[in-house]
Amino acid sequence: MEKKHFLIVIDMQNDFISGSLGTPEAQNIVPAAAEHIQQRRGEGATVLATLDTHGEDYLSTAEGRKLPVVHCVRGTWGWELAESVAAALEGCELVEKPGFGSLYLPERIRELAGDGAELSIELMGLCTDICVVSNALILKANFPEADISVRRDCCAGVTPELHEAALKTMASCQIDIV
Repeated sequence: MEKKHFLIVIDMQNDFISGSLGTPEAQNIVPAAAEHIQQRRGEGATVLATLDTHGEDYLSTAEGRKLPVVHCVRGTWGWELAESVAAALEGCELVEKPGFGSLYLPERIRELAGDGAELSIELMGLCTDICVVSNALILKANFPEADISVRRDCCAGVTPELHEAALKTMASCQIDIV
């Protein structure tokens, strides 16, 4: 049986890189992330990218009350993908998600892979300790037999310590850290 390879690029958006929730660590991974996306596309992987997507009412949402920093409001510069990442993702499917994890991703992967396919799913992006870990665990729960990995050098957390903690959490859930 043929193995289907997927690369999931999580929230490589301006607000998480140099905008309202940006960090130096996030800025530092952008070149490697764009290069890795191009490499995996060249190898034939199916690439999907998520977009953290909020409305003008963000501060009145449950997330906004706990994280009162307006970010990734649809249509703003902060919501857009970083320029080099957007170029690497040109023509790839973008999946908007209103919160940390996308319940649509497993459904879409099933549609694209077909029934009974062996899967290899690699994740990368921002932030390791929030959206990357959320999506990795959702995918692991949906595809327990799939090879699931997270690319350490193409992820950044809210802090370096939280990045490392999230990597350890994912590794303890049998997700490979590469």
